[in-house]
Amino acid sequence: MITSRSTYRQGFDPVSIKADFPILNREINGRRLVYLDNAATTQKPITVIEATRRFYTRYNANVHRGLHTLAEEATAALEAARREVAAFIGGVKTEEVIFTRGATESINLVAYAWGQHNVKAGDRIVLTQMEHHANLVPWIALAKRTGAELAYIPIDDNGYLVLDRLSEIISSKTKIVAVTHMSNVLGTINPIETIIEAAHARRALALIDAAQSMPHMPVDVRSLGADFVAFSAHKMLGPTGIGVLYGKESILADMEPFNYGGEMIGEVTYDHADWASLPWKFEAGTPNIAGAAAFTPALDYLEKLGMDNVRRHEHELTEYAIERLSLLDSIRILGPLNADHRGGAISFVDKDVHPHDLSQILDQHGVAIRAGHHCAQPLHRRLGLVSSARASFYVYNTRGDVDQLVYALKEARGYFGHE
Repeated sequence: MITSRSTYRQGFDPVSIKADFPILNREINGRRLVYLDNAATTQKPITVIEATRRFYTRYNANVHRGLHTLAEEATAALEAARREVAAFIGGVKTEEVIFTRGATESINLVAYAWGQHNVKAGDRIVLTQMEHHANLVPWIALAKRTGAELAYIPIDDNGYLVLDRLSEIISSKTKIVAVTHMSNVLGTINPIETIIEAAHARRALALIDAAQSMPHMPVDVRSLGADFVAFSAHKMLGPTGIGVLYGKESILADMEPFNYGGEMIGEVTYDHADWASLPWKFEAGTPNIAGAAAFTPALDYLEKLGMDNVRRHEHELTEYAIERLSLLDSIRILGPLNADHRGGAISFVDKDVHPHDLSQILDQHGVAIRAGHHCAQPLHRRLGLVSSARASFYVYNTRGDVDQLVYALKEARGYFGHE
């Protein structure tokens, strides 16, 4: 069990950390900005911002194509980022790190490049009832194209996966099990190792959507044993437009490319083409080089903080936020109420005030939250809802931010005549 003691704070002070993020100096409607929309995207430290500027002012060039100084420096920056990612996720081979536009493209890559050639009519694709659309729609589309069936691991009313029938749901017909590590709505941290083991027992592959977990806790993909892991830079202090697909080398080697064009080829004639070696056969065209250059300092920043410390800090904040929000009789918190079992994304509804109205009133108090279905419409329907409000925390958030959230929620109720 993770404790909420503050002894870990040596070298981890969210107030000092906040000073590294220029945007957090802003005022919104005359109020101090309290940014609580981190599950959608995180803010960027000055080192990441400067890395982007440095790329465009010092060595902007295309990669793997030129022998001049700028091209060599740009290539070095891209491949340095790949090495950094490989180390961050558990010391995997650089050949197993594919750069994409984000977790969404990473999952689509697997659904097309692997799924189209390995899933057929009558096969089964297993998901959960809490998936983000990014790990739902690609598989719906694959099932439609191939005639495969979809099966879902259900959730209970407290936001936990129900695993009693796991061996039945992951049947002998199952080809892939695609599961979120941490729900972007419920905050639930799922028992990924158990699910991966069950998938492999049926000789099925396991894909983990780590978009919400990778930024917030230590994730060693080799220890997990997953066949594919997808995540995005912009949710972990990095730039938008770049993400990662980790895949086991033996599986990636047998897959056909997802995109075709420059950079991913070995040799081309007028009637034939073969592919470059891993990882480049999946990276057609000019990559987001500036994004890669800025992703490196983002990972460096998290490494210096320590991912265990990041998890402890968010656990403490989540525990405090659940405690404070639970005192508001009008608020229903979605997902587990035990902070040991969840991350720092807390979705909730007010029985009297629509989530969109809450978000707008909170914005008047400088508090930025998310309102809507959070790209998880089926999950909201399962919960009997159309939408919810969501506050989500990161390394620069404090208890004071939680207090400001609660104060603004009370003010919103008062604005609509609900004391």
